[in-house]
Amino acid sequence: MAILKALSLASTSAVLIIGGIGKIAKAEISNPAPLFKYVDSYSTKISANNDLADIYFPKSLGNKIGKRSFPIALLLQGANVDKSNYSNFSRIVASYGFVVVVPNHQANLPKIGTGLFADSSQIEAVLAQMKLENKNPNSPVANIINTEKLGLLGHSLGGAVGLSAIANLCLPFLCQGSFSRPKELLAGAFFGANLRNQTTQKFIPINNSNIKVALLQGTIDSIALPFRAQATYEQIQNPPKTLISILGANHYGITNTNNPVGARAEKKLPKLKQNTSIETIARWSGLFLRATILNDKVALNYIYSTGDSLDANVTAISQSKKYTK
Repeated sequence: MAILKALSLASTSAVLIIGGIGKIAKAEISNPAPLFKYVDSYSTKISANNDLADIYFPKSLGNKIGKRSFPIALLLQGANVDKSNYSNFSRIVASYGFVVVVPNHQANLPKIGTGLFADSSQIEAVLAQMKLENKNPNSPVANIINTEKLGLLGHSLGGAVGLSAIANLCLPFLCQGSFSRPKELLAGAFFGANLRNQTTQKFIPINNSNIKVALLQGTIDSIALPFRAQATYEQIQNPPKTLISILGANHYGITNTNNPVGARAEKKLPKLKQNTSIETIARWSGLFLRATILNDKVALNYIYSTGDSLDANVTAISQSKKYTK
């Protein structure tokens, strides 16, 4: 039986106080608010691999969604980070108009053992499941999924899996068997992630074709070091691309709590409050997916132009065009 949960989401805004001669004027400058106030969730099993997954989706209480449909956003988990740790982040991303799927994927890695380890096989498995869910009249998300549009979200190891998938590569530890990038994959936003050869430590070129990529990086992350995000950003071959630095966030700025049980411990305590960090990463991720998958003009302007001036907790760099000599 599906269990539905609803969450009310409030918009985030900042107030700018400007000094003038003889008076103080106040102007409200707002980050773009979520499109949906309420988000529901339920749990299901991914038929292709038996992964248990939590699914978050927009809900309009009091009036129907109508003919709207929402792209899929697959969240690939960090190593040994249970899916439950991403519930706050996932609800916020869903509020921007996405069906967010968060599986627990058990895998056995050579010399490491069994644990919760994302891999690229999940992408096709989740796409297939969402097509089934969309056609199933008993599914809470029946007839509201746009199964032709997929965005990837990822944390740490999951972000590396997403980057390798976007590059259409099947790399050791990130891919089991073989992989072919699906046509539905249009964009990816990854937190605390980079892509490098684990033996040589060389950063891997990412031939991303027309797939748009955002890297989000905590500035005090001691596990996925910030310079590695910068190096990975430089390896993304085809703009537009963006690197979003979250000031004072550590490796677990995306999870409900710092240092989730079972995951590798982060040595540095966050300087940014956990709820603020989660909201910031989720807002930028959700708006990036809206900008790149749905060509939303408000989101495009925020990501590539005004966002880092509106958000005191972020600095961002981006490249919108490929420069030639």
